[in-house]
Amino acid sequence: MSGRLTLVGTPIGNLSDLSPRAVEALRACDFIAAEDTRVTLKLLNHFGIQKPLVSYFEHNKRERGEVICARLLQGENAVLVTDAGMPAISDPGQELVDLCHERQIPVGVVPGPTAVTTALALAGLPTGRFCFEGFLSVDKRRRRQHLESLERDPRTLVFYEAPHKLASTLQDLLAALGDRPLALVRELTKIHEEVIRTTLAEAAARYREETPRGEFVLVVGGAPPEEKQNLSPEQAAEWARRYLEEGLSAPEAAKRAAREAGVKKGEVYRLLVEEGSRGGEG
Repeated sequence: MSGRLTLVGTPIGNLSDLSPRAVEALRACDFIAAEDTRVTLKLLNHFGIQKPLVSYFEHNKRERGEVICARLLQGENAVLVTDAGMPAISDPGQELVDLCHERQIPVGVVPGPTAVTTALALAGLPTGRFCFEGFLSVDKRRRRQHLESLERDPRTLVFYEAPHKLASTLQDLLAALGDRPLALVRELTKIHEEVIRTTLAEAAARYREETPRGEFVLVVGGAPPEEKQNLSPEQAAEWARRYLEEGLSAPEAAKRAAREAGVKKGEVYRLLVEEGSRGGEG
């Protein structure tokens, strides 16, 4: 008979948030699979728990997942934790859970804190529908495609970001989504916990000058309802020319103007190209 994998949510900052059930699960298991064994060891020492630790993280997940499943199939019971929050949420633990289900290994859960919903609750933005987007890719092309796919999403958007990348991420969000309501939630459950209610434009300007500190959750307002102006393609092209002067590329300018005017992007882009050709002939 196989053992069981139990997902245990760990504190996202304040160790007092570890639940009694979580402590019990950590004490009862045979071993603990952890994202960073050094971080987990501090948690275990705080509660006087001594258990064997196995590292399981992004760069060893395939090999180590096989080892963990083999031990579970032999009857051992394991707990999976991440450094902070719920394992398997924006975390390689998801693949271990999938592997266990494929091999019919029982999986249980002891829920705990998660930065996504904690920040969302604090932000004061609409929570009826939201979309968790995790960390944006550092690859520029993939990042741009990701943000473009969210441009018209009406749901509240939630992102994670590290302090050293915050300024560039705010600039990219502003460029892709336009100005939106924003809540910057940082250092959740820690001494310097803070919620900054602002806008993407104001935040981008602020962190061009100021060095951010702490881990951030960005809660961004969803796209507002589209207000079609029902203008002619020629009028939309005039708008697009203004966007060109502001620094947008021709495709981006045509796309934005067409959306705002309620006409087809292709018509606006064609007019821009034709005008550019006439200008070159002179």
